[in-house]
Amino acid sequence: MKGGSDSASGGSAASTHTSGGVRLDAVDVVGLCGEGLRARLGEIARAESRLAAMNADTLGELARRNGDGAAAHAATDALAVSGRKARGEVRDAVRLGGLDATREGLSEGSVPVGHAQLITRAAGDAPIDDRYLAERAQHEGYDEFRRTVARHVADVSRDDGASLLERQRQARTAKILTRSSDGMTVLNLVVDPVTGARLGTVIAATARRLFQNEDPAARRTPLQRTADAICQLILEPDTKRPAGASLIVVADYDMVNHQLINGRLADGTPIPIGEIAKIAVDAELLPAIFEAATGDLRMGRNRRTATDLQRAALALRDRGCVGCGISPERCQHHHIAEWQDGGHTDYQNLVTVCPDCHNDKIHQQGFTVERDPNGGRYRLQPPTTPPNDIHGQTGSRAPPR
Repeated sequence: MKGGSDSASGGSAASTHTSGGVRLDAVDVVGLCGEGLRARLGEIARAESRLAAMNADTLGELARRNGDGAAAHAATDALAVSGRKARGEVRDAVRLGGLDATREGLSEGSVPVGHAQLITRAAGDAPIDDRYLAERAQHEGYDEFRRTVARHVADVSRDDGASLLERQRQARTAKILTRSSDGMTVLNLVVDPVTGARLGTVIAATARRLFQNEDPAARRTPLQRTADAICQLILEPDTKRPAGASLIVVADYDMVNHQLINGRLADGTPIPIGEIAKIAVDAELLPAIFEAATGDLRMGRNRRTATDLQRAALALRDRGCVGCGISPERCQHHHIAEWQDGGHTDYQNLVTVCPDCHNDKIHQQGFTVERDPNGGRYRLQPPTTPPNDIHGQTGSRAPPR
């Protein structure tokens, strides 16, 4: 694959790297404009997809000839990866051999590597529609596509995804490590999506309470605040449950059969309908029904932060960060018309954004909020001329508000 943006972007080819059918010209990236750098990343991503297809073909053939164990051993030596990673790559390669559409998209560079991994792993959970997922993979970001795959697996499962959720719960792990470089303790926790959503909701609510009690002159970073919230929840379990800690689940009502269907979390992650009843027993459940009489979603200038009702409504509307798609329980809310410029804390003037997109994209890089005329979803639009696109210098903007 030959880089196509070099001459248009002002970069000059320095050398050419070729691997099989994948060709990517090396360029002087210092000479590229912002658009050229983004185009360059796209070229690299397509090349990585094609290389991943070659890697899978090779591992799959080794496994066919000599068995999965021998293929994993060869991968450990040749690719210099751990035995665990090698076994996972061989497993994915063998599955990919039976997914023609995904294999073709990966080989052409139209299906990203991470998306292909989601598809191959889903193939081990349910009889998926390979062509449908490969087509969606070409047009959706990673987080959105992850939810698409999860919804598809639940749809094709005979038990509404209950067996998959049980397998996920059986695969839960937790580790407490000491980082050798500085002696810091690292907590590593892997849980199922429902438990993760419940944890995320309570942690986010606790972090908001910490923010409200902070000295404005000595603000913690979002990551520091999250760490402190987790520590407080573990070390001070008797602390009063923070406001806004209710888990939001959604379901549609089948008028014909008089039953709930399509159970899901606020970000669209599917959950079995039977799980909703269990959640209702163990946790406060906030019904996600927003009619005109439900409550006032317009706070005007009466308060700056979103209410619990607004947060729930925004979680359902945006399904996560409008910039990167991360789950809504990890997000903040941004005033489209800025608060300091007279903007109101109204449902229509708020969007869901994660701390990184809020600070980096909106307040540092000048991204703006726009509504998709086709789907009606909000999204972040990059500026025509990024602040950091002038001779590599970063422009200064106001801090996030």
